[in-house]
Amino acid sequence: MCELLGMSANVPTDIRFSFAGLARRGGETGPHGDGWGISFYEDHGCRSFHDPQPSAKSDIARLLRAYPIKSRVVVAHVRRANRGRVSLENTHPFTRELWGRPWSFAHNGQLKGVKRLALGRFRPIGTTDSEHAFCWLMGELEVRHPRLPSPARLDAALPGLFARLAELGVFNVLMSDGRTLYAHCGKRLSVITRRAPFGKATLIDDDLQVDFAAETTPNDVVTVVATRPLTRDEEWRELVPGECLILRDGETRPTPRPYRADQTRR
Repeated sequence: MCELLGMSANVPTDIRFSFAGLARRGGETGPHGDGWGISFYEDHGCRSFHDPQPSAKSDIARLLRAYPIKSRVVVAHVRRANRGRVSLENTHPFTRELWGRPWSFAHNGQLKGVKRLALGRFRPIGTTDSEHAFCWLMGELEVRHPRLPSPARLDAALPGLFARLAELGVFNVLMSDGRTLYAHCGKRLSVITRRAPFGKATLIDDDLQVDFAAETTPNDVVTVVATRPLTRDEEWRELVPGECLILRDGETRPTPRPYRADQTRR
């Protein structure tokens, strides 16, 4: 299984602390040494980095741990390959443009039979089940909404589409268009929201501590989603399998009742 990391914040925020913990799991404290990637949303753009090398040994990952890119939405992934060879094109997050917005998608788990789902104009570049699932999702959204929908309409559509894919196996996923971070728990995801009064936190996978009070303002709100908790001295909440999180500006939004699976195209 791979590991995921996502962030939603109400102000541009530096994710180097959390990424340092995730990167150690990519071939050092964890077995996820088959590549990694991260996408940062900045205004209307998306800056992505990928490397098929283990993140714990990657020069690009070391650069990002030292370079403070501030973003309101981040999607990251360290890979342990089970479908598709170890290669640059098979590293997550995958990205596609839809409605003039850059979408990012990172997944862990196996989806039996996902490649039997018919695709429209969105096509995989690599060979993973995950990228096929992403292309199917993009096609479904485009069919439902030929023009850019409101966030509320996307909030209503995506949980049902996620549920359809979850029927095929383990579907832990992070997905974003830069406005909203969507998270679906198939087996394991954890979440924490940090807000005032801020305290200190220490990574599980690295001897690194940060005092968030010294790095934030009283109005900051930052929510982090990860496969497993990244810090040892904070209270993370484990999501329930089947639970979908909708995060905007660091806050959790109500999740609409999902569409039934049979309301999506087969």
